[in-house]
Amino acid sequence: MSETYIGGFHAVTAALEDGEKQPREILVADARRDSRMAALLSLAARRKVTVRTVSKDQLDLYAPGLRHQGVIAAVPAADFQGEDALEVPATPDRLVLVLDGVQDPHNLGACLRTAEAVGVTAVIIPKDRAVGLTPVARKAAAGAAERVPVVAVTNLTRALERLKELGYWITGLAGEADELLYQADLTGPTVIVMGGEGDGLRRLTRETCDKLVRIPMVGEIESLNVSVAAAVCLYESFRQRQAAVAKTKKPPARRK
Repeated sequence: MSETYIGGFHAVTAALEDGEKQPREILVADARRDSRMAALLSLAARRKVTVRTVSKDQLDLYAPGLRHQGVIAAVPAADFQGEDALEVPATPDRLVLVLDGVQDPHNLGACLRTAEAVGVTAVIIPKDRAVGLTPVARKAAAGAAERVPVVAVTNLTRALERLKELGYWITGLAGEADELLYQADLTGPTVIVMGGEGDGLRRLTRETCDKLVRIPMVGEIESLNVSVAAAVCLYESFRQRQAAVAKTKKPPARRK
């Protein structure tokens, strides 16, 4: 299996904590000696993962352009879930994020980080014309890339149609939509679809959605960065879901 390098304490720690996909080895900068590094080395020892000390210049060669913080890990490159991972019943707790053609690895990583924070059950991306789980994306995800299932699909429209057949409701974000995000019901088995940088949702993706919503804006900026917009949408769904759970709980008994 081919390998890739991930860097940064969050990403490497998450990889070490993953019981199935342990790093083959960890490389650390010889100049980094602090409590954070000591904790990571202790975890690596418990997981029985080889640690090699090298110079910072050598780390830069292994992971060019990556802010590695003095630590990188060699991990399996194949991190995508198969499309059969979508064949899951649409239970009310399931929330799926779809990214239709995101190109910037920093945006992908930021979306994964928010997705993990709110309990998204899967993130779907196209195999073509979209960024994958590059080292930069994984670094930006701060460990979330190791915790949130990422499914790369050949045909995004077909995948959305299959999710609808399973019982999911598909909500796409589009600036020209009439319905506001805060008017939409984002509870139950929900798929939130975000477009790529610049062009937004592609036509077929847009037509496959059950409804389109927009984020209300009063400033002069026409649109938000896709990772920011995804965070707004995901947290609105999270808020609605928490409120729905709170309503089902019985109120405390009155004192006599």
